[in-house]
Amino acid sequence: MTVGMAFDYFAKKKVDIAIIEVGLGGRFDSTNIINPEVSLITNIGFDHADMLGDTLDKIAFEKAGIIKVNTPIVISETQEEIIAVFEKIAVEKESKLILADKTIAKEYETDLLGHYQAKNSKGAIAVLKELKAFTITEKHIKKGFLNVVENTGFMGRWQVLGENPKIICDTAHNTEGLSLVIEQIQQQKFDDLHIVLGFVKDKDLDAILPLFPKDATYYLCSPNIPRGLDVSVLIGKATDLGLKGKVFDSAIEALKAAKKIASDKGLIYVGGSNFVVAEVV
Repeated sequence: MTVGMAFDYFAKKKVDIAIIEVGLGGRFDSTNIINPEVSLITNIGFDHADMLGDTLDKIAFEKAGIIKVNTPIVISETQEEIIAVFEKIAVEKESKLILADKTIAKEYETDLLGHYQAKNSKGAIAVLKELKAFTITEKHIKKGFLNVVENTGFMGRWQVLGENPKIICDTAHNTEGLSLVIEQIQQQKFDDLHIVLGFVKDKDLDAILPLFPKDATYYLCSPNIPRGLDVSVLIGKATDLGLKGKVFDSAIEALKAAKKIASDKGLIYVGGSNFVVAEVV
């Protein structure tokens, strides 16, 4: 219903461009009733495997459901093991297939701080090049990338919430996204590391939790939504994997506790779920 209401609102406002993000998968998602100017698929991981399939091929097939007849489809990150899925459907739909990381060489400076934005930006640029009805110049692209946060109010992606101690949040919530974020955390300079963490119920903790460093102090919570994973389950899994920490009633309380314990040269990371990050920003 909310998707239908959004589309109705966009139509009444006569928007020039509507960017529609798929909620789950693609093929059967409620957003998939539209006929877009161009479609974009980012990297594929084992997210929502209980609904989308237990192999990357199956998940890619569900994602490929957004490919429309004679409509350009951009793949932002080529994954050799599944690219054939997209190639096959693109041929069937007579749709132009663009591999952004193979065709876009130039990198742009951006105010989005996560290292992974280098991959995401190539997908965005490839999409812009397919919007033939609009005049988009090099100057527009440079200015846009430098002002994403101000122009959109975009929050929660490697967002710095404070200094002394440094507090960073990121909404990465699957194995692929979190592995990149944790890699970036480990590249930071800090005396002590504190991690505020919570997940929703459908996450594969056995794959996700081993990514996290054992030399951090953990502040575990449950997102304040019905889908939130009970924190007692999380502490059990974390303890089994050697992650030491305590449980808290909310992300806010967990962050307060971390700020009390962290040194001025410490680093506090808040993440695991969009909903955990939303509670603190």
